[in-house]
Amino acid sequence: MTDAPASPTPDESDVQDVPAGVTARRGPLRAGQRVQIKDAKGRLNTITLLPGGEFHSYQGVLRHDDLIGGPEGVVVQNSSGHDYQVLRPLLNDFVLSMPRGATVVYPKDAGQIVQQADIFPGAVVVEAGVGSGALSMSLLRAVGDHGELHSYERRAEFAEVARGNVESFFGGEHPAWSIHLGDAQEEMLRVHAPHSVDRVVLDMLAPWECLDAVATVLAPGGVWLNYVATATQLSRVAEAIRESGTFTAVQANETLVRGWHLDGLAVRPDHRMVAHTGFLLTARRLATGEEALMLKKRSKVSEFKPEDVEAWQPSDESRWTPQALGERPVTDKKARKAAKEARLQARRARAAEQGVDPRTVGHDTDDQSR
Repeated sequence: MTDAPASPTPDESDVQDVPAGVTARRGPLRAGQRVQIKDAKGRLNTITLLPGGEFHSYQGVLRHDDLIGGPEGVVVQNSSGHDYQVLRPLLNDFVLSMPRGATVVYPKDAGQIVQQADIFPGAVVVEAGVGSGALSMSLLRAVGDHGELHSYERRAEFAEVARGNVESFFGGEHPAWSIHLGDAQEEMLRVHAPHSVDRVVLDMLAPWECLDAVATVLAPGGVWLNYVATATQLSRVAEAIRESGTFTAVQANETLVRGWHLDGLAVRPDHRMVAHTGFLLTARRLATGEEALMLKKRSKVSEFKPEDVEAWQPSDESRWTPQALGERPVTDKKARKAAKEARLQARRARAAEQGVDPRTVGHDTDDQSR
């Protein structure tokens, strides 16, 4: 009987078999990577490690060289003897500290989106809009290297912010990701064949405008999830889906997360919490030619008056504006600044993966011309 071949060591494994982003999450800390440091009072700072770099605070100076090459999870002292706990930021931490143009999808909602939309490895997923890339990271982790995530964004500046943040987190380009500039309802039909998409996730002002496009590209049984901020948007998209007759009955919910204070016998809810951030509404595509099952319900005592419906769901499309729904506009200047910072962090992260000194990485000529 011949001896069985020895198992390959990690060094002998094919680099192509390593999932995107894994090497950035393991092993010793490397120059160009971002780490999160916490002092004894719980104050957090996220920094990019650079050879010869220093973190300055009123408590003293922490040298980056004391961290580079060492393990994460250590407690180190700065020049004044103050302790700092050092860890790589988790995805939740990274999202809340990264450069941003548009408001990010909070981690509590991103986790629910991945679960409720049933994002699976190898899935073909459409996302619009991409914002700052927060949700894209969670979706990419779920579809894996062999899936496809197609992100649609109207503003080029936001797309650049998202690209920089995603590449910074994964340490380079993700093989499953494609960004498309333009209107989602038009580009979706151009890029995808009918019934070729497994899941659609929309985070946009008026998702009901994409109903026909989603119905065309989504495969029978596929999930359509909408993330909207206000109850008026929730009602409008729910009624549009119901009237189309091509989807199952809609389901809607929101997620509230409240932390707890834990200190000996002083165990109580935190005084602060992240409450409402958005609603999630889901429906599934029926097969072509099938009509939605009309669920039985009790008859209403009275019908809504036209003026009541108009007040709740304005028929004038020009009234559906970000300002009317309470969104804060993002100026082009702020978006360009966030994109510049995100691109720089992405180049430093790629340098860390390639073993290149991140100090040699600067802003590109396109950045300097702006």
